[in-house]
Amino acid sequence: DAEKNAVGIVSIAASGQRIVDYQVVDKELKYNLSEKDLEALLRIVEAEAGGEDEEGKLLVANVVLNRVENDKFPDTVAEVVFQQDNGVTQFSPVKNGRFRSVEISEETVSAVERALEGEDISQGALYFAARKYADSEKMKWFDEKLTFLFSHGGHEFFTSPY
Repeated sequence: DAEKNAVGIVSIAASGQRIVDYQVVDKELKYNLSEKDLEALLRIVEAEAGGEDEEGKLLVANVVLNRVENDKFPDTVAEVVFQQDNGVTQFSPVKNGRFRSVEISEETVSAVERALEGEDISQGALYFAARKYADSEKMKWFDEKLTFLFSHGGHEFFTSPY
């Protein structure tokens, strides 16, 4: 009893695991990701925005994909998600292990699907932060070095001024 959706993510109810079947894609995708990149995108969206609404999840997916498209960042989703600068990870769930332990919700699958189809509501955001949970020194960097775009749910979204 496998149920397939537009990006070809197969939900197996008994085990709760997902496998990717690329034969099932029936919508036009702007981004064609490898299985590794798709899993990384699903996991980082769930880990970063699991408590947000679907638009909040879509925004996190948008930021990751915006980075893939930007010359200042790595060229694949997995490389963006696991990128480190001077030993500092870009996404806290990668550092604290939550990235590996999340259970991916149907809403996250739907949000990622929308992003892969090209829906982008991020206004070009390359960064986001949850001020409520962020280290004050890190937020100081966001406030001083980046251009604030907007807030959605618990996240603030930023772009680079240069």
